[in-house]
Amino acid sequence: MQKKILVIDDEQPTLNMFQLLLSTYGYEVLTACNGAQGLETFKRERPDMVLTDIKMPVMNGIEVLKHIKELDPHTEVIIITGHGDMDQAILALNLDATDFINKPLQRAALTQALKRAEERIAVARSKAEAISLQDGETAATVTIRGSLTARSEPFLAKAMQDALALGRARVILHFDENASANGAGLAILTQALLRAGEAGQRVCLSGLSENFRKVTQVIGIDKLVEIYDTDSAALAAP
Repeated sequence: MQKKILVIDDEQPTLNMFQLLLSTYGYEVLTACNGAQGLETFKRERPDMVLTDIKMPVMNGIEVLKHIKELDPHTEVIIITGHGDMDQAILALNLDATDFINKPLQRAALTQALKRAEERIAVARSKAEAISLQDGETAATVTIRGSLTARSEPFLAKAMQDALALGRARVILHFDENASANGAGLAILTQALLRAGEAGQRVCLSGLSENFRKVTQVIGIDKLVEIYDTDSAALAAP
């Protein structure tokens, strides 16, 4: 059975482009030309994933996101923003958007956002642990899969507590390539980093997507922690 994805945008050429591109990815593509129409389509079709532009007449993308999350909190919503519009992107993350992509659309960015959404769906439907701990000779690694949200707080706190107890030289918080975090998740991450700093523990982040690395810079997480592209780079750091 094809997976359904709803695309909401007030520009018909953009809808046509998404229709063609997402069809090649194997999705059944539903389209709507404004937010109100998009919500009606969502209520009728109940797709697992939604792509919505943020600036539209009738109802903007933030309002669409709010309404969809009220109807079904588990729906994965990807926001399409203007280039460099980080305030709106962070607002969307605070409302539990999966990710954001910028216009003009880059296919690689879309592919990564879709992979993150699919991973969140897979983790939610499986019994796999979204947060896990692995011990190593010089570092303890806490791996985050799926999405870091308010529901993650006790699991992240436990993993970090156990990691600190191992007494390794550093703790690596590794984000799986398809992991994401909403506003509550970013707040929880910030608190975990502050507690680790108070305990004198060196913590590194690795594996963050380009989008989420930008977010850490905007909200100041990058001032609390060392950030590396990979675990090996974090381990090699002096």
